Amino acid sequence: MTIRILIADDQELIRTGFRLFLRTQDDLEVVGEAADGHEALTQSAALAPDVVLMDIRMPHMDGVEATARLTALGAAPRVLILTTYDLDEYVFGALRAGASGFLLKDASRDRLLEAIHVVHSGEALLSPSITRRLIEDYATRTEPLRPPAEPPTPLTPRERETLLLVAKGLSNPEIAAHLVVTEATVKSHVGSLFAKLHLRDRAQAVVFAYENGYVTPG
Repeated sequence: MTIRILIADDQELIRTGFRLFLRTQDDLEVVGEAADGHEALTQSAALAPDVVLMDIRMPHMDGVEATARLTALGAAPRVLILTTYDLDEYVFGALRAGASGFLLKDASRDRLLEAIHVVHSGEALLSPSITRRLIEDYATRTEPLRPPAEPPTPLTPRERETLLLVAKGLSNPEIAAHLVVTEATVKSHVGSLFAKLHLRDRAQAVVFAYENGYVTPG
């Protein structure tokens, strides 16, 4: 299966570097490029990429707003945020906007390939530092979190437990070990709670759990 990729970055040299490398991979196809958020939206609509490599700081429309508009669409591509620093103030906004993860621009080639495949598969690409900062952000808030609204089809106790573990950043194998079940069972629980809560991937699940009070920081 070929993964279709759109590269959105205002620096031509960076776009060219990504494009030349990604074209060496048999299962990846660079279908287009964009120099700002507006172009990313236009190109996505025209080319239907599977994954968008999205820079955050771009003119006219930044990557956060472009991500929010993209992920609001029904059949939206996965968005992998490109950032210079893992503590970029915009990373949190991008995750809340629906990004599936982030990647440092100085990451290795192997890490770039891994990141593309991870987000394409529906997993989240969140480093421990980002997950920790996200949790700390909620932990330091003074306003009360709104109580969780029960979805039309209520979560089972095991699905709620799985959501809590996902929000803590645990992988499927780690959740399976914690719950003493198989990975297949965990995948079933994760898929079910995603469907009930209308979530696309684990990044959204982490944000949702804290935003809606399913998990209390600390």
